[in-house]
Order: sequence, then structure tokens, then C-alpha cells
Amino acid sequence: MQFKHPELLWALLLLLIPLIIHLFQLRRFQKTPFTNVKFLKKVVSESRRSNVLKKWLLLLTRLVMLAGLVIAFAQPFFAEQSALQQKETIIYLDNSFSMQAKSDGVTLLENAVQSLLQSIPKDQNFTLFTNDMVFKQVSLPEAQNDLIAIVPTPKQLQLNEIYLKGNTFFKGDSETVRNLVLVSDFQRRMLSSVIDSASTMQKHLVPLTPENTENIALDSIYLDGQNSENIELTAIVSRKGSIKSTPVSLFNGEQLIAKTSAVFKDSDRTEVQFTLPKNEQIDGKLEISDTGLAYDNHLYFNIDTKEKIKVLVVGDSNSNFLKRIYPDDEFEFTPTAPKNLNYGDLGTQNLIILNEVPALPIALTTSLKSFTEGGGSLVIIPSEEIELNSYNLLTSNYFSTSFIQKVDAKRPLTNISFSHPLYRNVFVKNVTNFQYPEVSKHFKIKTTAPSVLSFQDNTPFLIGGDGKYIFTASLAADNSNFKNSPLIVPTFYNMGSNSLRLPPLYGVLGNGFSIDVSASLPDDTILKVSKGENEFIPQQKALSNKVTLTFDENLKEDGIYTISQGDTPLTNISFNFDREESDLTYLNLDQLKGVSKASSIASLFDAFEKDNRITALWKWFVILALLMLLMEVLIQKLIP
Repeated sequence: MQFKHPELLWALLLLLIPLIIHLFQLRRFQKTPFTNVKFLKKVVSESRRSNVLKKWLLLLTRLVMLAGLVIAFAQPFFAEQSALQQKETIIYLDNSFSMQAKSDGVTLLENAVQSLLQSIPKDQNFTLFTNDMVFKQVSLPEAQNDLIAIVPTPKQLQLNEIYLKGNTFFKGDSETVRNLVLVSDFQRRMLSSVIDSASTMQKHLVPLTPENTENIALDSIYLDGQNSENIELTAIVSRKGSIKSTPVSLFNGEQLIAKTSAVFKDSDRTEVQFTLPKNEQIDGKLEISDTGLAYDNHLYFNIDTKEKIKVLVVGDSNSNFLKRIYPDDEFEFTPTAPKNLNYGDLGTQNLIILNEVPALPIALTTSLKSFTEGGGSLVIIPSEEIELNSYNLLTSNYFSTSFIQKVDAKRPLTNISFSHPLYRNVFVKNVTNFQYPEVSKHFKIKTTAPSVLSFQDNTPFLIGGDGKYIFTASLAADNSNFKNSPLIVPTFYNMGSNSLRLPPLYGVLGNGFSIDVSASLPDDTILKVSKGENEFIPQQKALSNKVTLTFDENLKEDGIYTISQGDTPLTNISFNFDREESDLTYLNLDQLKGVSKASSIASLFDAFEKDNRITALWKWFVILALLMLLMEVLIQKLIP
């Protein structure tokens, strides 16, 4: 037994008072003679025995009554040692998409919210955080409606991130018991490479398990070829479990235009193909139906009438090799001689290639500088003989590049920057047995630009980035066999395609990316993006002939969005959620160290309540004192 106010126990010394009163009779007795002595002796003997019994009974009741009152004011109680420590409890509730899986016909997230509402003490403030929300120091009545309104999110914190974030909400000192409660289905992807093993926090895991872990997901789509009339669309469908097949529907807006079946054989992934008409705008949606997760049962995409990228080649040299690289269905290819060049047309182009122009007029240099400052892309291919000063006047604007002198030595190209944006996704792996092209003569340059291709001694052959590229040698057949190299197609094709970043089939929410919209905006005019009643303004940069839109993590809803200039729609773009949550594979919590596992939310909070339970005893001692008072009254009445 323990006492809340043990200092009051000193009042038990007051028990000496009735002892003194009862043990020391301060009253003096007076003797009175009486004639019948024999009778008197008998009466006195009987009275003394009765008074002694009454005296000791009264002493006992008064001592017990006084002791009971003193102990009651000291507030005695029974409790475990843990109940006497200060405690803080922080709750993490997983609201990722995998919590859409169901148990007893209700999603895991809904089950978790209802259990928390029933288990958290109503008179206690608590802090709860999810993957994207925080409820800090709130009471249950305050937060009840907000908790019920929690919706699934594509975000998923890893275990280490949960530990670190939860630790920031604790306010107590080092003596406070810190309980971090994690309510989740604990997908395998939550496992961190580094797990926080800090001992200042007690981690309690409450795993939620769906009754069915089978799931089918629409993973991705891509264009798989085209001809003069049609394009082939391929969708990848994945499964978790033993599902054999599922129907896949293709919609254009609200209209069903095709339907097929995804059949799984020996693999958990399969492909389905659709044939679509070419040069037709399609606001597409693929749709399946299954009993697993809901968010991955549809996938939005857009196929717009492609705007051709405008490529202008300036030079007297033969440009047929470039024309073959830029097909008419994707590019608007225009070759012109320098003497026939209309400088007013430069601003309407996306890519300008200077193809072995011996000397650059000042007017051309000025126009090209304005063109690149407005967002245009430029490729410079020198001839074997160039006027250095005119070239350096232009190239000095790009990476402080200057041509120094011509080097007459045959050298092979052996170094490829595989990580450069021009070659990203071009090579499956770094090639070591590549048949490299050779160059007979090149120019030595001074520059700060990164090398894209370089010679054996690391001197550059092609430098640049961000839409500005400079070759250091002529590509004429008598100087280089680069035109016959496999490198020429991805190099120039990506230079062209990167000059106007057209919208992809769809974007992934949470993964920022940029697109270019061909538009010339007047001053104080912006583009807006909308879906239904929802409208927002993305980050944008207006250039002379295009607007670059950057999409970050602000978008929260998948679907097809419209990009508009004022009230005029320009193009559509689709967004989908990442599919990582679709793999319903879970962690083995027994392998995690430094954590405890509870069977349910209710059982965990019952355990917390039991640890915090304090049995107060002061009422019983007050009752004891009252009983002693009643007993004293009875003794006074019943014993003469």
C-alpha cells in the first residue's frame, strides 16, 4: 500500500491522546462510609469489571476511528510501479492505399478509426498522425469528425520515418514513459534500410490483416508501335494471388470503345493490347473490377493530336542525314541556306541546327542569342574551316565556350556519358564493346560545359545540356564516320524531342515532372489546369513560343486534367497514383527488434489502462472511522 500524502501519517501521534486519557485517570475518588459493608463490596466489584471492559472498548474504537481518519487523509492506494510514472502516448495511423483492403466487409482504415474512437479515453488529450495529417494534443470529442473523415493517400512513411516523426511529438523529460503506437497493415515496403533503435521510446505495433490478400492492378500503359492508320496501346496488368483472368475495359471519356480479357498463365504479370485510330484525341481510361484494392482498378491516359516539333537546319551542307532522323509525322523539318534565312522565322522554331556554316554574321548571332534566351534549343556543328571570332561571339554565351585551334589528328570517340539526359533510357547498360566512330580533325575548345561524347584523351567531341549543344568537329563524311554510327540517331532525335517536351500518356502523382505547351502568352496571362470544379495554377515559365509547366506534389487526385488559356482549352493531361501499394505483401513483425506486438487496438489500450490503474482506499478508511463512531455510540448505550 502506498500513500499520496505520506506526510500526514505523522498525525497518528495523536493516538497518544486517548491513550493518556484512558490509562491515567486524573479524577480523584472520594470514600463514603456505608453501613452494609458486605453488600457494598459486591456492588463495587461488579461495577469495576464492567467499567474496565467499557473503558478498553472505547479506547479501541477511538484509536481505530482516529487512525482511520488520519490514513484516509493520507490517501492510501494500490498501484503497480508503472502507474506512478508520467506517460505520453503518440498514435500513428496508416492511411495508405493498402489500408483499403477489407476485413469483414469494412476497410482496414475504417476498422482502425472505429477501434480508436472506442478505445481512446474521452477525457484525455492525445496526438495522432497519419502519412499526411497531424492531430496534435486534441481530445476525442474535438477530433472525432476529423478522424472519421480520414481518406487513403498514396503516401507511405517507412518505419524509420514513423519513428523519427513520432519522436518529435513527445514533450516529456527522459523520465517520462514514451509510448508510440503504430496501427498499420505493415506492408513489406515500409521496412527501412536503417531502423531507429533508440531505447527512449516504447514501440507498440498493432497489425491489421485483411481477410483476402488477392489483388489485381493496372500497372502501366505504353504505345507499342503505329502505322499510317492505327496505333497500338499495350497495358500491363499484375496480380497478387491465384486469380486466373479479369476483363479490361477501355473508355474514351464516358464511351466504352473496347473490351478484352487479361489472362494470367505462368506469371503474375500479363499484357493486353488495344488498337486505336491514329491522329484522334482520346481521353482514355482503362478499368478492371476486383475485390482487392480500389485505387488501382483504373488508369487514366491521354492521346492528343501530336503537335509537330519545328526543326530548322541552317547551312549549305547536305542535311539529308538529319531529315531521316526527324520523320514528318513528329517533326516539321525545314532546311535553309544562310543567305535565304528569314530571321523573323527563328522565334517560331523549337530547334535550330547550325550545320557547318563557315562564318556567322553578327545579325544571326544576335538572333540566335535571343532565340535561346526565349527557351529555344540550339545545336552548333562547325565546318572544317570556321571563322573563330564569329563562332566565339556566339558560343561564349553558352557555358563560356570558345574555339581555340584546330587539331589535325585522327582520334576515336571512346567515352559516352551514359547518365546525360540525351542518353537516358537509351542504353540498357554501359556498353564496353561498342564500335566507336572516328574523327580526323577537330577543334580544341575551352568550356565549362559537361561532355556528352569525348575522345580517348577526354577532350570533348560534343558538349552541352539544357537545349544548347556544341560539336567540336565537322560531321562531313570526309572528316568523320559519325553519321554512320548508331549514336547519331538517339543523339539528334533526343535533341529534337527535348526541345518541346510533349505531354506523356500520363504522369504519376507525387513524381514531379515538366511539360511544354506550345503557346505564346501575352503579358500577365497564365495557363490554368482544371478538373471539373477544381482549378489550380501550376508553376510555369513563359518563353517566346512555349510555356513550361512544372507539376509537383500539390496534385492529390488522379484523373484527366485540362490545360487552358483563359477559357480556351489547349490540351489535356492525365495523372495516376503510383502502383507500389498494390503489392499486398507484409512484414514479419517477429523479426523486428525493440517492439511489442498487440493483437488489437482495444487490447493494447486495455493494457495501458491496466498499467495506469490506481486503486484508491481512502473511502474504506472513512467508512471504517464511521463504523467505529457508531460502535462507540452502541458501547455507550449498551454497556452500563
